[in-house]
Amino acid sequence: MSKYLSDAAITEFDSEVKHAYQGAQTLRQTVTVRTGVKGEAYKFTKMGKGIANQKASQADVTPMDITHSRQTATMENWNAPEYTDIFDQAEVNFDERNELASTIAMALGRRDDQLIIDAAVNSGTSKTIAAGGAGLTLAKVTSASKKLNDDAVPGMDRTFVHSPAALEDLLNDTTVTSQDYNSVRLLMSGEINTFMGFTWKMIEDRAAAEGGLPISGSDRTCLAYHKAALGLAVNLDAKTEVNYVPQKTSWLCNGIYKAGAVARDAEGIVTVVIQE
Repeated sequence: MSKYLSDAAITEFDSEVKHAYQGAQTLRQTVTVRTGVKGEAYKFTKMGKGIANQKASQADVTPMDITHSRQTATMENWNAPEYTDIFDQAEVNFDERNELASTIAMALGRRDDQLIIDAAVNSGTSKTIAAGGAGLTLAKVTSASKKLNDDAVPGMDRTFVHSPAALEDLLNDTTVTSQDYNSVRLLMSGEINTFMGFTWKMIEDRAAAEGGLPISGSDRTCLAYHKAALGLAVNLDAKTEVNYVPQKTSWLCNGIYKAGAVARDAEGIVTVVIQE
């Protein structure tokens, strides 16, 4: 095969990967994101709460003395490489090139999600709902909402990350699916978009290779959190390299990604354990 590949073909492949990568991302839009980060770490700033105080006539104001803390997201390097001989010409094997672009993009997208999941699971939050020998119930969802409400976590931008089994549990709950209780027709689409103030995101079993939502025995950990509670810092967003390797007489197509995630505020994170 030829060792020559046009720049146009490489550019087109890179654009295909980026397009598929953006479509594969599940959780990035649910957290605070900083892109274009330089260096090996990024420090998110958490501003504490302030209390308004009275001021006597002509007296000096009293500062609230709001505290600030830093949470560090450490950058990690990730690759999604594959040798291939389908790039010998830009005009041939277009479908195969699409499939490879999709494969690389999905691998990067799952890693993007996993960084966020791991940061939430390792946040040290004290807000935990035990399995109690049950799957995901309406009571557990209500309890997760209350735990966030108790600490005045804003009602907007809340996300519930769940497994396929958790979705099945809710779809089998007549209270959740009945029009008498819920205006969202869940059974028509077989999925949940928004419910109980949460935007619902499913992490399928395909993510098991990266870790997915943690499971111990039959106990699966789902997550409920506010957007400001988690931060994702991106140094190098999804891009590709296509290099000819003479020893392999093949092209090495590599997806590259450098990012890190961290819990910014454990008060905005609830772990919900269900039995599958």
